[in-house]
Amino acid sequence: MLKEFLIAMIASFALTVALSRFIIPILKSRKMGQMIKDIGPRWHKSKEGTPTMGGICFIFAMLIVSAVAIIIDSKGAIPFALAMGLGVMNGLIGFIDDYRKLVKKDNEGLLPWQKFGLQLAAAGIYLFVMTVSGNLETTLVIPFTDISIENLGIIYYIIAVLIITGISNSANLTDGIDGLASSVTLVVAAFFALCAFRTENRAIELISAVLIGGMIGFLVYNFHPARVFMGDTGSLFLGGLVTGAAFAMGRPIIILICGFVYVFEAISVILQVGVFKLSGRKKRLFKMAPVHHHFEQCGWSENKIVAVFSSATLVCCVIAWFAI
Repeated sequence: MLKEFLIAMIASFALTVALSRFIIPILKSRKMGQMIKDIGPRWHKSKEGTPTMGGICFIFAMLIVSAVAIIIDSKGAIPFALAMGLGVMNGLIGFIDDYRKLVKKDNEGLLPWQKFGLQLAAAGIYLFVMTVSGNLETTLVIPFTDISIENLGIIYYIIAVLIITGISNSANLTDGIDGLASSVTLVVAAFFALCAFRTENRAIELISAVLIGGMIGFLVYNFHPARVFMGDTGSLFLGGLVTGAAFAMGRPIIILICGFVYVFEAISVILQVGVFKLSGRKKRLFKMAPVHHHFEQCGWSENKIVAVFSSATLVCCVIAWFAI
């Protein structure tokens, strides 16, 4: 199992690096550069024009390596393919969003209701196929306990949809500075790798292997100062895939613990908007939201924020380990 894991991880890393070397110049030549909103940190303006949609580099790499691995050994293929499918569907939503931003040059992309509607559809398709293929039970395992709430029926699906769409959007919000979403996801992927070895779950093993390799490979170009951004294409894909991994493990709530940094990024935006509106547009809880921008405003460097948030994710993963 370890040998297969290492081969898939190294192959995903090498292919991500190779595809990035090929794709980044194409993105540059087609002027697929990031536009920076005026409401963001003013020093981010220097990043304007950096190629975005780079998420396609690690997505293609992971899909190619995964296809070869499944052809060689089909064990765990269905839950793995469904988790990857959830990631790809969310990645396609992100691709449409990125494409509209770059074509229209307005940095808006899909309207919120359009994006959320597509995400709901993706979550619904995933849960439907998981159910009919016999890979999903409407039983919710409560972390830190031996309690399992069985036969939740429609309530389970409502919770599941909220988790899927919530984590996908949270991962999207986390992708705000160089290397942040990649580094946080790398730590989460390492957690799932340990879970895979603990439970001998091949689907989780393969997901974590290609995800670790893909994130390390992408960080070669995405670490500060970034030469490429993953865009919504990459961040939504990552959110969908890590959530799919949690469902494939049979413990969807665990992603809320090991991926709490994603969650807190989203909470910071909700709190910021809530305080701002309740105070009559006079007060803000953070200097800027999502919360990683707050720390930027406090004078933290991007590398420091990435290091601290990744370390916080590591702590959350340790807690999640004992929650299983």
